Amino acid sequence: MTDLTDPTRDGGRSPLAAAAGIARRAVVSPVTVSIAAALLLGAVILAATGAAPLTAYQAILDSAFGSDGISDTLTKSIPIVGMAVALAIPLRAGLVNLGGDGQLVLGALAAAAVGLYSPFPAPVTVVCALLAGVVAGALWAALAAVLETVCGVPLLVSSLLLSYPAVSFVSYMVRFPLLQKGSGIPQSERLPDGVRLPEFAADGGLGTGVSIGILLIAAAAAVFAFVEARTAAGFELRMTGRGPRFAAYAGVDRPRLTLRLMSASGGLAGLVGAIVVLGFPYRLTDGALTTPGYTWTGLLAALLAAASPIGTVLAGFFFAALTVGGFGMEQETAVPQQLTQVLQALIILFLAVRTGVFAKGGRFRRRPAAPPPPTATAEDPAGDPADPAADPAPALGGR
Repeated sequence: MTDLTDPTRDGGRSPLAAAAGIARRAVVSPVTVSIAAALLLGAVILAATGAAPLTAYQAILDSAFGSDGISDTLTKSIPIVGMAVALAIPLRAGLVNLGGDGQLVLGALAAAAVGLYSPFPAPVTVVCALLAGVVAGALWAALAAVLETVCGVPLLVSSLLLSYPAVSFVSYMVRFPLLQKGSGIPQSERLPDGVRLPEFAADGGLGTGVSIGILLIAAAAAVFAFVEARTAAGFELRMTGRGPRFAAYAGVDRPRLTLRLMSASGGLAGLVGAIVVLGFPYRLTDGALTTPGYTWTGLLAALLAAASPIGTVLAGFFFAALTVGGFGMEQETAVPQQLTQVLQALIILFLAVRTGVFAKGGRFRRRPAAPPPPTATAEDPAGDPADPAADPAPALGGR
């Protein structure tokens, strides 16, 4: 067993020194700097409008993490964190899945249909509904991968455009075949009693509104983290994300990898849709999954964490807390809750500037200057042909 007190462990450093090093890197990391810069600029915007920045931020914290708001934050984190992890799976390999909305609503539709018409007992129906959501989302995402690998349609285009017919089809199904009779709202019939995910109980015995779907999302994130860090498939995933050409040269089957990653991403997105339908209010409502922007918020969280499994979960929870806290801030301070959306955009913007424009030390990155052309001398009037610098072909991209 490794002795945690051994000062030679972790490169000769003690655990205390190693922890201090991790904390130091966390403080100066691009993510931390971006969040701090966004909060600072947000405070300037609030002060310019006459609001008190500290009061507004305190209202966000109280609303998101107070005794009355923590359950709302956890409930909101189920779709946001779930979609963040779903989109982080292909993003880790440099693939961007923009079709989360379509995969999300198709999974919700499949779960609602199974929940309403399944002849099996309620517990079996719940499991079948979850599996139906996974299958529906996976198949729709796999179609986008096939369009890229077989037809040559870029994944960005295929995944995004496939969302529109999926969302329109689900809207039609909710408004006509599945419409609740006598309802003025485009929503399906309520799921039968028992066909729903159990909720965690509060101290008083009442439900908290947080379903066990949060455990399914946590399990999916844990599986993603394990596969990414401990398996050969995860190594291919990371290698493709860092160098696609090198990965192809090493023998990674890019079309097969794309199909597998998109299927996993769409399956998890479909699972999120099924979890939402099987939770309160236990029905599918037209626009309820697309209007809040779960897909785009999840994509922002995945980008903020660079698609790291654990970091994506934390970033998704952070954005969920901002969303819930924004509503509380609007009620208590009259500051529009859209400020939290501005903060999310600023965080990503500052992160892009910090990691893409600036290098270490805060200097702009410069490309190395090209070597000067060889000069003719009395001994070699045309330059040295054996000298690589005298050959213009490498400077033009190689032969």
